Amino acid sequence: MKILYFTATGNSLHIAKSIAQSLKGELLSIPQMIKEGRFEFTDEKIGLLFPLYGYGVPSYIVDFIKRAKFNTNYLFGISTFGVYSGAVATHLMDVAKEAGHHFSYVNTIKMVDNYLPGFNMAKEGANEGKKGTEERLETIKSDIANSKEWIIPENFLRKLSFNIMHSIKKPVSKKQLKLHIYGEGIENYVYTDNNCTGCGLCANVCPVNNIVVDKENKTISLKGDCFGCFSCLHNCPQNNIHIKGEVSSDRYRNSNITLAEIVKSNS
Repeated sequence: MKILYFTATGNSLHIAKSIAQSLKGELLSIPQMIKEGRFEFTDEKIGLLFPLYGYGVPSYIVDFIKRAKFNTNYLFGISTFGVYSGAVATHLMDVAKEAGHHFSYVNTIKMVDNYLPGFNMAKEGANEGKKGTEERLETIKSDIANSKEWIIPENFLRKLSFNIMHSIKKPVSKKQLKLHIYGEGIENYVYTDNNCTGCGLCANVCPVNNIVVDKENKTISLKGDCFGCFSCLHNCPQNNIHIKGEVSSDRYRNSNITLAEIVKSNS
């Protein structure tokens, strides 16, 4: 079994690791695969694990799926989410169909919501063990082990919420932010406290190499490839990076995952 994952704060990596350990799977970082130019995968079972963005699949994962070739009889997808999973399964199935893939199993799992403009990370982190994550995870493991074929059902209202969310994501001009939240860049919404030490960690956790660090002047700048994963904001050791509208300056990383693991996954 191969498990392809993307993580920003460790949530998806925790789930991917747990499935891999229980079912003897091989973990493969999607950012690493992209940087290596590796897009073809073969195994008895192949899974994709990623966080939900904007009630759907992150643009970064959509692009990967469209480029990838999965040689398997059992393709499964698991999306982590915070409060509302929207129509992520429907979106994933639509993307897969367009790319010529077929998912046998799609499910979601509730975890801490790390969306900074919407949630206080101190409060979310305190509730990390109260969201039924581990119980849901055991069910998902059993389903995959037994090759269960099932797609989580989504009603009309979920699909409508996804459509509404994505209908408002249109840039005003080329000079302005391509997308303020969900997948086309957040560079105009990011600012710093000017207490950067030039450590370069933000660049190391960025999956798309979007951050340039000036170690001499101790400043950072963003290029145009940001898709809003917030990994740099959550993992900066100086808490130097912020986004306009954030509820608090508190940050989050899954308690089961180390910073070194996130760096390894995304660098």
